[in-house]
Amino acid sequence: MAKKKASSKKTDSSKKTAGKPTKKKAATAAREKSTGKDFAAVFAALRGILTPYEGRLAPRERDPGYFYLESLEPTYKDRPMFFAGVKAEKNYITYHLLPVYTNPDLNLKISPELKKRKQGKACFNFAQVDAPLFKELAALTKSGYKVFKDRGWL
Repeated sequence: MAKKKASSKKTDSSKKTAGKPTKKKAATAAREKSTGKDFAAVFAALRGILTPYEGRLAPRERDPGYFYLESLEPTYKDRPMFFAGVKAEKNYITYHLLPVYTNPDLNLKISPELKKRKQGKACFNFAQVDAPLFKELAALTKSGYKVFKDRGWL
């Protein structure tokens, strides 16, 4: 009997790791399925807002859930300047836009609907695709790019 237990434990542990998603990925998939939210689509849509700037800014991807753009050359404290990024969090996808933080005039262009999504000074959270707000965010990103370019930060 002792031999059977030992061999079944060995089989169980090999089953856990063989081609199965990690616990974190499985939990994320289960959460998305239960809430009806497609975070992958939200991430892709927000990342798409940054696509036009990839030739003019340096794209960086720390992991599959975090993409950002920064200046090509060091512009601040001998380091590249962060411009904007998209990050997958536990309950939402966040869009960081640094020009909103550095230029208060850009905040005046934000609609009340988009302000509801604003968390902190330069971050917007989304749990589902919202085409009108993403269009507004794209225009805000374009304005922010112009501000940074005019200041010589990009």
